[in-house]
Amino acid sequence: MVPQTHQQRSLSTKSALKFTIMKILKNIVCVLFGLLFMNAGLDKILHYMPIPPMDMDMQKVFDAFGTIKWLLPLVGVIEIIGGLLFLLPKTRTIGALVILPILIGIFTHNMVFYSQQGLMIWAVLFIIWLWVVFENWRKYKKLMV
Repeated sequence: MVPQTHQQRSLSTKSALKFTIMKILKNIVCVLFGLLFMNAGLDKILHYMPIPPMDMDMQKVFDAFGTIKWLLPLVGVIEIIGGLLFLLPKTRTIGALVILPILIGIFTHNMVFYSQQGLMIWAVLFIIWLWVVFENWRKYKKLMV
C-alpha cells in the first residue's frame, strides 16, 4: 500500500465534503418538492387554499373537473402519495415515477392556457425531477429490461 501525501489527503477530504454538501442540498430540495406536492394534493381533497380569480376559459375547465366528482380527489391522492415517496431517499425513485403524470398535466395545462408564470414554476419542478431521475438512472434501467 502506497502512503498518501498531504495534498492527496486534502483533495479527498475536499471531494468528500463537496459530496456531503451536495447530498444534503439534494435532500433539502427533494423534501421541499415532496411537501409541495403533498400540500397541493391535500388542497384538492380538503379545499383549504383560496382559489385565484380565473378567466372564462379557465372557469369552464374548472367547472368541468368539478362535474367529475372523483377526478380531483384522485389527482390529490396521487400527489400526496408521490410527495410522500419523494421525501425519503429510499423511495424517491418510485416517487419520481408517480409524480411524472402530474408534471405532464401541469405542463399541458400551462401550455394550453399560455401561463408563463405557471411554466416557470413547472420548469423548476421539472429540473428537480430530472435531477432525481439522473441520480437514480441505474435503477430505472433495470425497469426497462
